[in-house]
Amino acid sequence: MYDIVISVSIFHTQNDISNSEEAREKPKAPSTQIVVGKGEKSMGVDYYKVLQVDRNAKDDDLKKAYRKLAMKWHPDKNPNNKKDAESKFKQISEAYDVLSDPQKRAVYDQYGEEGLKGQVPPPGAGGFPGTSDGVGHGSFRFNPRSADDIFSEFFGCSNPFGGMGGDMGGGRAGAANFPRGVFGEDIFSSFRNAAGEGASGNVSRKAAPIERNLPCSLEDLYKGTTKKMKISREVTDATGRPSTTEEILTIDIKPGWKKGTKITFPEKGNEQRGIIPSDLVFIIDEKPHSVFKRDGNDLVVTQKISLVEALTGYTTQITTLDGRNLTVPINSIISPSYEEVIKGEGMPIPKEPSRKGNLRVKFNIKFPSKLTSEQKAGIKRYLT
Repeated sequence: MYDIVISVSIFHTQNDISNSEEAREKPKAPSTQIVVGKGEKSMGVDYYKVLQVDRNAKDDDLKKAYRKLAMKWHPDKNPNNKKDAESKFKQISEAYDVLSDPQKRAVYDQYGEEGLKGQVPPPGAGGFPGTSDGVGHGSFRFNPRSADDIFSEFFGCSNPFGGMGGDMGGGRAGAANFPRGVFGEDIFSSFRNAAGEGASGNVSRKAAPIERNLPCSLEDLYKGTTKKMKISREVTDATGRPSTTEEILTIDIKPGWKKGTKITFPEKGNEQRGIIPSDLVFIIDEKPHSVFKRDGNDLVVTQKISLVEALTGYTTQITTLDGRNLTVPINSIISPSYEEVIKGEGMPIPKEPSRKGNLRVKFNIKFPSKLTSEQKAGIKRYLT
């Protein structure tokens, strides 16, 4: 449930998330160290360090770490450092391949990388208590998966990543090739908005947007203002435990905004396992005004005048939305279809704040309900 609280307090809010700084930052290389197995020491890559997870990391932790690092080190995202990025990308993929597979992980935890990639002892010799994997009774052979295949499993074949120039190692013929060069302002949108899951259910779907109307007076939209929104939503911690939190969102209403303008706060919906939180969208709604009506960038006001005023001249007094008093003399005969246009006194134009639309004055002429014979004769005499 979203409760809207309007406040005159002004806050600075950044509504859009930018990845530009992360894209410019040069990542740190994954480290290697001695891996200690049960009862023996073996040199090799520490896959836990590569994925930046602890040794008790669960499947969800591994997936989250892989997504983050694969995006960071994908060769197409590092065109000026592609060779190094390709090497690290392969290492990240290999680390995920090993740690996400219970059999490979058990062998790795006991023997390290070197033991994993060599022939390990059979179960009876105190080695890995698993199956033979088709290499003879009680033996294990490491068969790495393609980095392309793993990436495709997470992000799908149509994801805007790739251009790796072929297989990233250990892969099969025909491994997924992704379209090149699509790292734009929001590189994540293409897979965040995917409704379905990936080949193995690893790609989370995004919840539908939550939309709420944001009522604004015509004065708010004329002068601009700041509104403070208080929301309550569910969030999850690292263990997946949910809790309720309150948050204050602020919206700077710009002069000239129109009904239907949308302000989006990305992923401010409830957090749920396996689902990317929905965007919270506020939609500007214009409250009725007692004096003015809005017509695009113009303001329209209708004034009641008598027939005598319509025929003999009239001076209109108008108080603008920002409190100024306008005096407009009209010397022309005012017909029912007559419209007085006051240039530059309408609504601000959002894309050109220094310019405004027009103020259009219309008239509702009050005709007499009846005339005496003398009045009729007098009108005929003066108008003919």
